Amino acid sequence: MTQNSTPKAPVIEASALRKSYGTLEVLKGLDLSLERGEVVALIGPSGSGKSTFIRCLNMMEIPTGGTIRFRQKAVGERFRDKGDEIGIGTLRRHVGMVFQHFNLFPHKTVLQNVTEGPIVVCKRPKREAEELAMDLLAQVGLAEKHAAYPNHLSGGQKQRVAIARALAMEPEVLLLDEVTSALDPELVGEVLAVIRGLAEKGMTMAIVTHEMAFAADVASRVLFLDQGVIAETGTAEDVILNPQNPRLQGFVQRFKG
Repeated sequence: MTQNSTPKAPVIEASALRKSYGTLEVLKGLDLSLERGEVVALIGPSGSGKSTFIRCLNMMEIPTGGTIRFRQKAVGERFRDKGDEIGIGTLRRHVGMVFQHFNLFPHKTVLQNVTEGPIVVCKRPKREAEELAMDLLAQVGLAEKHAAYPNHLSGGQKQRVAIARALAMEPEVLLLDEVTSALDPELVGEVLAVIRGLAEKGMTMAIVTHEMAFAADVASRVLFLDQGVIAETGTAEDVILNPQNPRLQGFVQRFKG
């Protein structure tokens, strides 16, 4: 940021976010401000709170404490908007999420999986939704699979369909939770290529990943989570390529090469 530039208003932000399950405190007061067009990578060991944090960002998990704000308005626990408070339904309409295990409808075709949200939630005409879906499937390299069912797809193809499905809702923010961790190694590259393309087009994203080289390549900022706190944050060069925190050094070293 230059000296004369003004900060952009964050599209989504978390303040002092906490999440507990009984006596187990998983998130211990985390802050995140995500500007439009920014790509943030969340890295850290298993159990550090990464997935819980990203699921709280679109209220798949309801935080125990702290605040989520979308478009500078607080998000409440009701499904619908009320007054100046954003409802969970509105938040999820504009903050898409792609999961580790795809979560496609097995009884619907690829095209039907992608059009379900626009038709049912957004009330788009079927023809219009199908045209959008075919365009998105072409972008992820799967237009020819539009009539196939999920059980006829590889893991990488299923994940690309899941990304197209999330994009069909035309989200302002896309959250990706370990989207390559359930894939065979040879299928990881095809999914990462789609995400890299989205980053180049300016999609605002928060990505939980163990792919260090990928995070260093696409992320404008990297957060290292450890034991429920953000232990280090900075550019990819600072956090991944030149880590200072001893815990971070050990973590990154495990994934080099």
